[in-house]
Amino acid sequence: MSRRPPFRSPRAVSRASGERLRRLAAAIGVLIAAIAFADLAFPPPLKRAGEVSAIVVDRNGYWLHAFATREGRWRFSADLDRIDTKFVSELIAIEDKRFWSHWGVDPAAIIRAGASAVKARRVVSGASTITMQTARLLEPRHRTLAAKLIEVVRAFQLERRLSKREILELYLTLAPYGGNLEGVRAASLVYYGREPDALTPAERAMLIALPQAPEARRPDRRKSAAVAARSLILDRLAVEGVLDARLAAEAKEAPVIGARIPFPRFAYHAAAALARSRTGTSSMVRSTIDISKQQIAERLVGEHAKALTDGATAAAIVVDSATGDVLASVGSSGFDVDGGWMDLTDRIRSPGSLLKPFIYALAFEDGVLGPDTVIDDMPRGFGGYRPENFDRAFRGEVRVRDALQHSLNVPAVATLDRIGVDRFAGVLRNAGAHIFQRRRAEARPTLALALGGAGVTMRDIAMLYDGLANDGRVRALNWNSDVQSRAPGVQLFAPDTVARINAILEGAPALKGRAPAALSASAPLVAYKTGTSYGYR
Repeated sequence: MSRRPPFRSPRAVSRASGERLRRLAAAIGVLIAAIAFADLAFPPPLKRAGEVSAIVVDRNGYWLHAFATREGRWRFSADLDRIDTKFVSELIAIEDKRFWSHWGVDPAAIIRAGASAVKARRVVSGASTITMQTARLLEPRHRTLAAKLIEVVRAFQLERRLSKREILELYLTLAPYGGNLEGVRAASLVYYGREPDALTPAERAMLIALPQAPEARRPDRRKSAAVAARSLILDRLAVEGVLDARLAAEAKEAPVIGARIPFPRFAYHAAAALARSRTGTSSMVRSTIDISKQQIAERLVGEHAKALTDGATAAAIVVDSATGDVLASVGSSGFDVDGGWMDLTDRIRSPGSLLKPFIYALAFEDGVLGPDTVIDDMPRGFGGYRPENFDRAFRGEVRVRDALQHSLNVPAVATLDRIGVDRFAGVLRNAGAHIFQRRRAEARPTLALALGGAGVTMRDIAMLYDGLANDGRVRALNWNSDVQSRAPGVQLFAPDTVARINAILEGAPALKGRAPAALSASAPLVAYKTGTSYGYR
């Protein structure tokens, strides 16, 4: 007796199918949830993309100085709006034809690469998209199958988070170009001396070829390999129809620059301080410095230091009296002398006689002295302090204007004694200047302050003298052109007081061999004051 085959009703079949669909949907839901959780828990490491070299430019946008990243890399943010559009088109034609349409991975490229590998029994071409390459640059790993799978996942994550334009800019920021060069901007600046906004066909081909084998094709070390790689790229561009064959042939004959072009190096100390103070994500800081004035200042400081004793250094700061902007700053005469790395404009130094105009200005404000008041220049003691003049001579009765123009010491100390040392130091501090005692044991300033017996930075001296050129209003020096709002400053002295002080300084004799003589030789009107620090330094 034969058995009848098992029979299930259509209703039972429907229930079973529905159960399978529910299980499948649940499994897909769990998978999607797991992927979403993994995506949130393990996002792509985009932090490295923000670690770029700082660039400090002058007030007109000219480069002053650039600073490598913490890891010693030259890496500048890429902006597609400032990159040659032909270079971008040719790069995509070579590296990732379907970049604008795929979602991080290009299946067609994978199939093509696999077929080529099977046919040739070796890897002929890769299938990595620009997005996958960017993922690898963000998170370098040894090339294994597991690393490739992670790269694929990261590519999906990048495509989900960033636009195509942002991904391309990220790639052009991180792509290796040999040595410590990363990104197309660094490579273009070092090899061609300009930004990659207008490149020749030969330059474009070289910049496409380099990331494929950055060390093996470095034009500064392996020129023949660089030329050969460039030719291969030019041939492919011609075959793809992206570049005219005639232009490709001409580009092959173009010379390859075999030496790296150094970045500009001006205003190192000021630029370094500005780079450290930058905020936000911008890699560029626009300073107030004028590169033409900076170059002149660096030359003059270098020449002056060489004329001094061996190993001597010098510094200078130039301020626009109308705005308070620092137009030039030279922290030292060079790095080849002891202390050359120190910024002497920000170091505490004895000001010598540079504070004398302010002593007399305060006396003018009090009404106890005027430019033509007669005071004594005679040997005199102030407690245990007995000042002498620079030439060790005394002139008897002199007018205040003569005492200041010839920087006589005894009258200045006597005037400081009259107005009060603590009060005078407080006035300067209220204006923003920092007064440091020569000896830590001295809790308060002494009368020696009139002759440089305290410490002040060159920046504070420049700030105070800027006040003399600004009707007595002292304000903090401005180093950053992007700073919009500034404090109004402090009215240190009345405008008429400052006018009288400036009139005296305009009549000061220009001593031969001193900086004021050279600076004022062709100037219509200069008010200045010299100062010899303690120890004649």
